[in-house]
Amino acid sequence: MQNKITTPSPLLNSDGSLNQKGYATSLILDYNRNDIKASKFRIKEWDYYYIGNKDYAVALTVADNSYLGLLSASLLDFNRPWQKTTSIILPFTMGKLKLPSTSKIGDIVYKSNKAVFTFSNDGINRHLYVKMPNFDDNRSLEVDITLSDAPEESMVIATPFKEDPKAFYYNQKINCMRATGWARFADKEYRFNRENNSLGTLDWGRGVWTYKNTWYWGSLSTVLDGETFGFNIGYGFGDTSAASENMLFYKGKAHKLSQVTFNIPVKDGNDDFMSDWTFTSDDGRFEMSFKPIIDRFADTNLGFLRSCQHQVFGLFSGKAVLDDGTVITLDNELGFAEKVFNKW
Repeated sequence: MQNKITTPSPLLNSDGSLNQKGYATSLILDYNRNDIKASKFRIKEWDYYYIGNKDYAVALTVADNSYLGLLSASLLDFNRPWQKTTSIILPFTMGKLKLPSTSKIGDIVYKSNKAVFTFSNDGINRHLYVKMPNFDDNRSLEVDITLSDAPEESMVIATPFKEDPKAFYYNQKINCMRATGWARFADKEYRFNRENNSLGTLDWGRGVWTYKNTWYWGSLSTVLDGETFGFNIGYGFGDTSAASENMLFYKGKAHKLSQVTFNIPVKDGNDDFMSDWTFTSDDGRFEMSFKPIIDRFADTNLGFLRSCQHQVFGLFSGKAVLDDGTVITLDNELGFAEKVFNKW
């Protein structure tokens, strides 16, 4: 079942449960933090941006997970290959980071002697500026990127959790935004522009989460014969019986997929993230191989709190089928796929 939400409404009912469950192609439901009836300690809000091309990328995160805030920046070089991620933990933010209630417009501003993160959105362009003086061994990272030309349609999903009627995940993924700007680190400048087909993706998440979960997420944005193409795939973000978040994007339009399975190889009883993966779909519309380049691995384990993340960047090859039957063929196009386990 793939229930498409077409009628605007508040996201939550008066009891804090989801008003409508399913997917949409725009941010049609209105999120209001004050409507949440669950414990304030369970609220998770984040804006995650990934900007890249076939050679290098940056990833920027501002997250307010109530009892734990996070500011994070990653720089990736796929040719070496190499990556560096630096994060700053902020205790008990509890909404103080003031993340906007919508992805359509609004700013995030954080400034301290450790970092500057400003995500500005005037409704047309998104200006991302980050400076971390001690990004790596007292060397600074500075990022100044503008995202424009957001496609007409995106992936939006309102997902409940079976364990708790007041828990939910409201999420938008915007693929294939045009990126211009730069990142500077260690006397090197990484340029992002149309000439090198740099594109940006936003993962905008707001919700009340259960304590323990594992999710899978994959994403790609690229340019094929002058046209933007992308996809968003994943599961584990709650009860997806009303709709999956699997979707293709071509020329600004969304094409809904059913179920996609991540086939991560196993070696000696453990996930072997750096061997080749495959992806299969129940409707035959998404069949891919994936050759890993970098595993951006982090495991923060405090016992009762843990986040174990494998975000793997690599090359996708295979086919994706649009709603009208058109077959899109990928040949070593760069994207990422991840498996994340949380106790939070």
